[in-house]
Amino acid sequence: MGTETTGYETLRWETDDAGVATLTLHRPDALNAFDLTMARELERFFLTDARDDAVRAVVVTGAGRAFCAGMDLSAEGNVFGLDESLDPTPEQLRERLDQAPFHDGVRDTGGRVTLAIHALPKPVIAAINGAAVGIGATMTLAMDIRMAATSARIGFVFGRLGIVPEAASSWFLPRIVGIQQALEWVYSAEILDADEALRGRLLRSVHEPDELLPAAQALARSFVVDRSPVALGLAKQLLYRNGAAGDPLEAHLSDSLAMFHTSIADGAEGVAAFREKRTPRFTGRASQLPRVFPA
Repeated sequence: MGTETTGYETLRWETDDAGVATLTLHRPDALNAFDLTMARELERFFLTDARDDAVRAVVVTGAGRAFCAGMDLSAEGNVFGLDESLDPTPEQLRERLDQAPFHDGVRDTGGRVTLAIHALPKPVIAAINGAAVGIGATMTLAMDIRMAATSARIGFVFGRLGIVPEAASSWFLPRIVGIQQALEWVYSAEILDADEALRGRLLRSVHEPDELLPAAQALARSFVVDRSPVALGLAKQLLYRNGAAGDPLEAHLSDSLAMFHTSIADGAEGVAAFREKRTPRFTGRASQLPRVFPA
């Protein structure tokens, strides 16, 4: 691995020579419970550091024996950091989404994190090494692939606390596991073991604890070595956006623009490398993706 990067209170991260960043949730004494500091730092990481072109993919795991034990409920006042003096309407929130007091006082902090993860035009893999409960579970839904240790325990336990699934999980979870499975897990609020989560198609694979992180890192490297960052970034956008489109024509329109732009850039290099039987030298940057969807 490369040099560990500091600058965060609740996170640690380092990047290997392939550009795979390993991001570790680092509050091990609190089972990596999610607090407002971690929320701000995760949002910052995925909006800034992870967007550096030197970072090609991100693997997320937890320090110690947990991935993330959910929201830290020990904080004073509203533990979710919300302004209880407000009485927001749907119209107000939509119109003033990024303005005070709605940005900090009404918007779900977990949702701000998952929107930042989802918007990253690079592969993101969750390596769930232990307990992943509440936001510890829902934050992984915005990641592209979830792998877990045999010791992992995953719970959408919101009903036990009298709150609802957050972090945009009502969008992500049914798309990953189907509406019936999503509803059953949310209704029951039970803790799932790794095999149950695998059978429900939440997880890609289950690994022995000491094999999980190396397997996730190896998978991430297989995605990015000798691959075009532009092609990967556009493919991620196309699959997520067009998977929810109402008509295949919408996919055709964005596919056409993505094919046009890649064919005259990294695609031309890829074809040349194939013909010449050599490794491609892609120069495109994920930070400079061509626009293929309407503004």
